[in-house]
Amino acid sequence: MAGAAKVTGAAALAGAGVPGTAAAATAPATTAPAVSVAVLGGGVAGLTAAHELAERGFAVTVYERRALGGKARSMDVPGSARGGRRPLPAEHGFRFIPGIYHNLPDTMRRIPFPGNANGVWDNLVAPSEMSFSRTGREDLRIPLPWPGHQPPDLTLDDIRRALTAMLDTALGIPFHETAYFVNRMLVFLTSCDERRDRTWEATPWWEFIRADRMSHDYRRILAVGLTRNIVATKAEEASTRTVATLLEAFVHNALGRGADGPLDRILDAPTNEAWIDPWVAHLTSLGVEFKVGWTVHEIAYASGRVRAAVVENPRGGRESVTADHYVSAMPVEHARRTWGPALRAADPQLARCDRLRTDWMTGIQFYLTERAPLLHGHLNCVDSPWSLTAIQQAAHWPDRDFPADYGDGAAVDCLSVDVSEWDRPGILYGKTAKQCTRAEVAKEVWAQLKAAVNDTGRTVLKDSALHSWFLDPGVDGLGTPNPTNDDELLIHPVGTFHNRPQAATAVPNLFLAGDYVSVDIDLATMEGANASARAAVNALLERTGSTAPRCTVTPLFRAPELDPFRRHDRIRFRLGLPNAFDLG
Repeated sequence: MAGAAKVTGAAALAGAGVPGTAAAATAPATTAPAVSVAVLGGGVAGLTAAHELAERGFAVTVYERRALGGKARSMDVPGSARGGRRPLPAEHGFRFIPGIYHNLPDTMRRIPFPGNANGVWDNLVAPSEMSFSRTGREDLRIPLPWPGHQPPDLTLDDIRRALTAMLDTALGIPFHETAYFVNRMLVFLTSCDERRDRTWEATPWWEFIRADRMSHDYRRILAVGLTRNIVATKAEEASTRTVATLLEAFVHNALGRGADGPLDRILDAPTNEAWIDPWVAHLTSLGVEFKVGWTVHEIAYASGRVRAAVVENPRGGRESVTADHYVSAMPVEHARRTWGPALRAADPQLARCDRLRTDWMTGIQFYLTERAPLLHGHLNCVDSPWSLTAIQQAAHWPDRDFPADYGDGAAVDCLSVDVSEWDRPGILYGKTAKQCTRAEVAKEVWAQLKAAVNDTGRTVLKDSALHSWFLDPGVDGLGTPNPTNDDELLIHPVGTFHNRPQAATAVPNLFLAGDYVSVDIDLATMEGANASARAAVNALLERTGSTAPRCTVTPLFRAPELDPFRRHDRIRFRLGLPNAFDLG
């Protein structure tokens, strides 16, 4: 079954100016041949690749085994709708689109949305605060200042609790430890690329910040809190290059440097309503064809090229899909299963992907009949055994009346929780999350949330207000000897950077896109997926000799004021000397 070639000249697109491309307005007029591309995977990477290719006149067919949007999509809670309302919205995990992202926001601006001048990008809203929730201690609530933010109203009790938390945290982490952590960040900020890629990529974050020598609060907040809860990897294993690169970008973002927008942004409606459905509609209008329910089993290679993609159609039959070019846009744990021995032999970087590791990070939603008095932003439960992070979503959906629009009319809010640690015993059953049944996971997460927020004299979460819950259906077999997760997350132990493949492969008509592909943002993120798809399209354009404008790929911001320090460090590194700020 061949992907139909769409005869659309890249010249017309180039002359009109392809949005989001720096060279679009001046690209020379040419007539592009009809070239077909099979995009294998319909998550953020696959949809991005389809978007960029369709704008440049390629005939694109997207093959997706389950649902468009992948792990970024929202989904319906089965059987939850009553009285003509929509089903309750659920998701793999809450969406987080920080201001350090540039490539994904550029794509969002180019997806039309009724009434929005900047497309679905205008559906992003910025929480005004975040919290480090401490079990048995006052929670540290941190305002996120940004122009246009309305600070929350404060009571005397709020002020008392805020001051208590600040002093408690300040006293919990001794000054000399804080100073040491700041010094370590200065070391990284002034490190040259060679030191980052070699030395710091080989150094665990735990070791880099000397966590084993420090206080309990230092370890929980600056080691565990910044890795397991935010970067979704373990401080003892996580590459310093990965963790510190993201912290560097977030610090600049907080200072308003190199930022697309506020530090913390989420969508103002369930993901499919605010983003994915409009995206699919726009791509369809550009001529993209979607095949949902088609599972890729093998990328068939022979005589130096990909000859077909062997897929299983929705009826269970096997077919060979052919196209001029192929973009593999599946998550790495699924993509590498489709690479046979001959294809791997053709490009050794594919075999190196077997060394990339994935872990569990999965979401659960609690639907409440009362709006809990938490906070207007993300909650980071740094002391929870299962490393929970959460956000109340309905408060950020201004045009959605939760009880009137969703479910049975009783639920007024959705507390969306990410569970990052699945192999540590909990507080309710003494079992790991993988050892618990689905119902036990829900009860355990609820208990850990209450332990984090109901611990200082206030009842924030009430059992009586719990309407229902929904755990990501990608998780199966919980409570059995063989639990599985269909949506694992790429993690970043030391050495991962060197095993990430490039978007262009040695096979002339095969390209890779996904959050595991080597791009500037060294983290499994939607931004990485988007940037890798842009890189894959650029490589395809080079291979085909197309004169269509290249995709803009924007790197993470680095302060140019520090360039002299990094150049100095490059000299020291090549002489075998430590960074000038490194106190050991």
